[in-house]
Amino acid sequence: MKNFKFVFIFLILLNTLFYANEPNKKIIYLSSDIKVPFWQTMSNGIKNSLQNYNYDFEIYDSKNSIKKELELTIKAIKQKVAGIIISPINSSSCVTVLKLAKRANIPVIISDVGADSQDYLSYISSNNYVGAYEIGQLLSKKMIEKNWQDGTVGIIAIPQKRINGQERTAGFMSALTKAKIKGATIKQISTWTEQEAYNFTFEMIKNYPKLKAIWLQTSSPYKGVVKAIKDAKKEEDIILVSFDAEPSFLQLIPKGTILGSGMQQPYLMGEIAGKNMIKYLHHSNVEKNIKIPILVVSTDNIKNNFDIINRNVLGIKK
Repeated sequence: MKNFKFVFIFLILLNTLFYANEPNKKIIYLSSDIKVPFWQTMSNGIKNSLQNYNYDFEIYDSKNSIKKELELTIKAIKQKVAGIIISPINSSSCVTVLKLAKRANIPVIISDVGADSQDYLSYISSNNYVGAYEIGQLLSKKMIEKNWQDGTVGIIAIPQKRINGQERTAGFMSALTKAKIKGATIKQISTWTEQEAYNFTFEMIKNYPKLKAIWLQTSSPYKGVVKAIKDAKKEEDIILVSFDAEPSFLQLIPKGTILGSGMQQPYLMGEIAGKNMIKYLHHSNVEKNIKIPILVVSTDNIKNNFDIINRNVLGIKK
């Protein structure tokens, strides 16, 4: 009986040690603000890429708080997760995440936004400069057609502490400069709300009499811009161009409410980020920097791009 008890206890201890040393099979997506549809679509792409592998997947939402982002990073490290995929709040805050994860020997893949550091496994980004340049070309061409070369363009920008924000502004302004069209002003969003976008737009219309166009560097607060233009009775006098996309853009672009948008492909970006993490965890080489093309969609070409927009941009799978 004593021997039986000894064997039983030994087996329990052996089992405990085995599972204690087993690597955590969880992959975390650390999102800057998951309520934004763009990040939801990206998370779905990540999840889809992991479904055939034995890994748990969980979303950690920073809620646009750098403090929360840090707390969740520490939480992931304490849990000894297998890997972290992050869309950081900004490029500087990501440096701390990368530093802490490196000390804990946890691989990190960045999906969009970027970091002021090279301590990542892989960085999946959009070609923001080229996409923004092409949107600037589209807008410039339309303004010239309307003989609005003397008009100015206002920008409602994503935070310029982000590498992707800097690239978008630089590409867009390069196209305007080439067309000899001047910028009016640039306002950086912080709350990402329709009200904030409305206030910025109304202020631009009031303060810049020559304002002929507005470029919104993201898509989620677009309703605020559209409403402000309508309330100011400027629908025929101000062109709206955007970046990214919402499902309603499939109707608004053909109608001409929005001239065009440089659409990132968040579902595809998420898929690639997830696949790269799986490759690394299974001891395969991973490409460090991957740039995904931006779809420049306008009234002229939107019908031919419905399928790719639905899947790669909006994450709608048939």
